[in-house]
Amino acid sequence: MYNATIFIVERYVNVLIIGAGGREYSIGMALQKDEKVDALYFAPGNGATDELGTNLTISDHGELADFCEANDVELTIVGPEAPLVAGIVDLFEERGLKIFGPSAKAAQLEGSKIFMKNFLARHNVPTAKYIETDSLEEAYKFIMSLDAPIVVKADGLCGGKGVIIAQNHNEAKKAAGEMLSGNSFGEAGTSIVVEEFLDGYELSVFALCDGEDYVVLPAAQDHKRLHNNDEGPNTGGMGAYAPTPLVNDEIYKKLDERVIVPTLEGMKAEGMPFKGVLFIGVMVVNDEPIILEYNVRFGDPECEELMPLIKSSVLDLFYKGATNDLKNLELEFHDKYAVGVVMASRDYPYKSSTPAEIIVDDIVHDEIFKEHAHISYAGVTRGEGGELLATGGRVLVCVGMGDTIKEAQQRAYMLVGQVHFAGKHCRTDIAYQVLNR
Repeated sequence: MYNATIFIVERYVNVLIIGAGGREYSIGMALQKDEKVDALYFAPGNGATDELGTNLTISDHGELADFCEANDVELTIVGPEAPLVAGIVDLFEERGLKIFGPSAKAAQLEGSKIFMKNFLARHNVPTAKYIETDSLEEAYKFIMSLDAPIVVKADGLCGGKGVIIAQNHNEAKKAAGEMLSGNSFGEAGTSIVVEEFLDGYELSVFALCDGEDYVVLPAAQDHKRLHNNDEGPNTGGMGAYAPTPLVNDEIYKKLDERVIVPTLEGMKAEGMPFKGVLFIGVMVVNDEPIILEYNVRFGDPECEELMPLIKSSVLDLFYKGATNDLKNLELEFHDKYAVGVVMASRDYPYKSSTPAEIIVDDIVHDEIFKEHAHISYAGVTRGEGGELLATGGRVLVCVGMGDTIKEAQQRAYMLVGQVHFAGKHCRTDIAYQVLNR
């Protein structure tokens, strides 16, 4: 799987990154440092990606393909799930364009939680006991058969927010009712998955696949809850760290044999070979990895920590993934840890906040700090005077690198202290699970 050869690009490569978040900014940062990359484009990008490359105002997938043909774009990387589910990869490949990501059929692993759960069951991949239904009566009956807490999931895409962990049976019934009525998540929730709650610790594992071969990145741990100690509502993610020492060789081996291999073989057997990022949401229960969900793209904010850990060419990684050549990839990682802290706007995740100017203090004394901490921008736009404004829910991620998780955490929070905007808030305990062991 890690047959090491040298990948030689005979000319510089123009790259298009589709998306607008911290994930896409982080991929852009990594590619900008690659000497093989010439021009870097973002569609649509955010208010800070224009410092890394050129933002495009094109949204139509066909027009993006036209742009790639006209501007010699050798590789397109798709960040978010929505264009994948909509079939952008199919369109680009039909036109002979290189693009990294799964087909629309393969993207059902994230586009439909019902499809995903049934796929896991068909291929004997370990997952929680569940039902999929559009019947409130059936949902209620299954809810009453489970012990609380109980997990209720909307079937379709909900921006990472379509999962409710109900603390009792009444909460679970309410969540199911609001989803099935369309009140919670619209059409995305009119079919649901109800499943047992698994009590363990959660991991984010990423396998980059080319339809035949794959490589696995260091496991990360995400912090979904809004407040410290994993309290409050679920969010898109308030921070993450990688690699996590909560994963040992035995767990990696189980994931390989019981999860990744049967999934890729199953996708191929069902006529939809998987190419792209397979994001595996794992719950480890008594040292056994149980699959919570699949996504078909990098997690955000996990991507912000994983990109700077890659020592070898990031362009090679994506290019070989897009051209079915991962078997010839040489993949190396820095012997470091990364911790990322999300800084959110005042009213996140409840409602939109008033735009606020972002001020970042100059770092003048600590060269080591400057070299080992950076910002990945997400929910930001440019003001009329060129100033950077916090306009999204998750505004930016402060990333620290270090020889230990503690050192990386300290640097991330030092950077948090340098960033100012009205209403900013963040968790103060990212990576606490491992540091408090």
